[in-house]
Amino acid sequence: MNPSLKGKTLFITGASRGIGKAIALKAAADGANIALFAKTTEPHPKLPGTIYTAAEEVRDAGGTPLVCVGDIRHEEQLKAAIDQTVETFGGIDILVNNASAIALTGTEATSMKSYDLMHQINSRGTFMASKLCLPHLRQSDNPHILNLAPPLNMAPHWFGRHVAYTMAKYGMSLCVLGMADEYKNKVAVNALWPKTVINTAAVQNQLGGVPAVQAARQPSIMADAAYAILTRPVAAASGHFFIDEEILRDTGVSDFSPYRVDPTLEDNQLLPDFFLD
Repeated sequence: MNPSLKGKTLFITGASRGIGKAIALKAAADGANIALFAKTTEPHPKLPGTIYTAAEEVRDAGGTPLVCVGDIRHEEQLKAAIDQTVETFGGIDILVNNASAIALTGTEATSMKSYDLMHQINSRGTFMASKLCLPHLRQSDNPHILNLAPPLNMAPHWFGRHVAYTMAKYGMSLCVLGMADEYKNKVAVNALWPKTVINTAAVQNQLGGVPAVQAARQPSIMADAAYAILTRPVAAASGHFFIDEEILRDTGVSDFSPYRVDPTLEDNQLLPDFFLD
């Protein structure tokens, strides 16, 4: 029997666009229930899509969407969304901690407002969503938490370039390290990170726009890799820091050209993502 997410309920943070939405659409194709948690209700001049357009796409893909409008920095909004998800679908099987904020600034150039935003969304938001979902996840027959977070690479240059951002992202990674041990054989807790830059709004806004996007892969590679993780049994995959290309190679994928934004580029011409030496 092929693994499937049919009938499973996913709670995805930052689900209105990018990688979060791509994971939602991949699961929707199996007929999954998707709780989309995000705060984008109105079109943004620099960020395409809203939580409502994402919900329409989930429905069109074959899933059952639930729109949960909220800000991950506010506990009462997140808890209300999780309660609404459980009330609607009867439980939660998978949590995807995708919501993230980025500012690639040095120490003196980082405002405390920016610092607080990254830590409130990345580290604190991931911890809080996990904490609030875990009582429900533990009732599932194959529960997973998947954090969109990098492997813990302690090379100093990854801190020296943008220490505030690195600290915030590594907070998400430390959640994997700690919770995988705390919930061993009960809830699978893993991280997923791309080998190359991914074509998202953050890349377009932070990494120089069109040139960076051209040397990127589409979010669909992360969705396919996430699917490969989330359909595994708890005991078979927990505490891992997966890289998208590596896990897909393990599933038999050898041609990654369909994922390239620019099909004329070779894989070795793509921009590598942060935190990978």
